[in-house]
Amino acid sequence: MNSEWPTDFETRYQTHLQRLKLAGFRPKTIEAYSQGVRRAGRYFDYQIHALTEVQLTQYFSQLLSTHSWSTLKHDLYGLKFYYSKVLHQDWPAPHLVKAPHSQRLPDIVTIEQMQQIVTHTKVLSYRVFFYVLYSLGLRLGEGLRLQVADIDADRLRVQIRDAKGNRDRFVPLPGSTLTVLRQFWAVHRHPSLLFPNRAGGLKKAHLAPSHLDDGGVQKALRAVCGDIGLKKEFRPIV
Repeated sequence: MNSEWPTDFETRYQTHLQRLKLAGFRPKTIEAYSQGVRRAGRYFDYQIHALTEVQLTQYFSQLLSTHSWSTLKHDLYGLKFYYSKVLHQDWPAPHLVKAPHSQRLPDIVTIEQMQQIVTHTKVLSYRVFFYVLYSLGLRLGEGLRLQVADIDADRLRVQIRDAKGNRDRFVPLPGSTLTVLRQFWAVHRHPSLLFPNRAGGLKKAHLAPSHLDDGGVQKALRAVCGDIGLKKEFRPIV
């Protein structure tokens, strides 16, 4: 609870968080949407329950001068959810924001380049993770959330849980990747996580409460790409 917020705003904000969780949004989306409500709350002195189209026009115009379109869209969606599910009111500015449509194709990393990345990654956890991520064609979050039970060695497939669209799917498991995963698991022996957090070191990896940190993984990848002179802006899709 935030003692600096007015009681009515605090109550509605907590309801907003609860409704977001019940709607099945992921933690990162919940944080992005709730941050939009907090940001608008600060701007409007925590009186956001009866905003007008004029007020919202001024607010989002100013927001766009200091933040990205991505941030603006998340704030917009968070506020619209707040109006719909918490206030039970219609959104007062339905045609206010239309972000420009753009699609940036990711850089393609060749097999040879990925071999370079794996070879030059010194930390074992990251080296295995990069190899598995590439060989299975996974998003960053999908790879980090992999569990021992997701590996079907008999059918040579991997179950990807809560993938894009909150759907599960299966991907083929190459024999070489299965071998690498078995060797890596023999090192850390975590009962459920394939890529446990390294905070406690390898000796305590089997006790890690969470998987590898996604920020640490991306930082390590950027460092390796810099070391080998890979000029492409390669980063795993979240």
